[in-house]
Amino acid sequence: MELKKLVKEWFEIWEKGDFLNLPISENFKHTSPYGTIQGKKEYLRLIEANKDKFLGHHFEIHDEIYHNNRACVRYTATHEDSVLSVSEWYFYKEGQIEEIIAYYNIEEERIKID
Repeated sequence: MELKKLVKEWFEIWEKGDFLNLPISENFKHTSPYGTIQGKKEYLRLIEANKDKFLGHHFEIHDEIYHNNRACVRYTATHEDSVLSVSEWYFYKEGQIEEIIAYYNIEEERIKID
């Protein structure tokens, strides 16, 4: 499967809450401001234990860049009354997502820019 379709599937699966069918490799690695999770089993275990935080989001895609085996997607995730702006890098290998590096602010503080 090409990377663009894979990333689209990634977001569709998250919106459905069907996380057990995420198109990730066994060696999947996810890095975020919270740290790095290594391995598909560990990633799925973390989601299972925190379903209330991970599931139920709606995603609005703002920008997508695709080149060879990687993509960068900027989006807004909304969940109940929370909104999170995210930029993520996706790395593709042999038909699956091998790695994601996510950038977002996990603090509730707002910075005023004049």
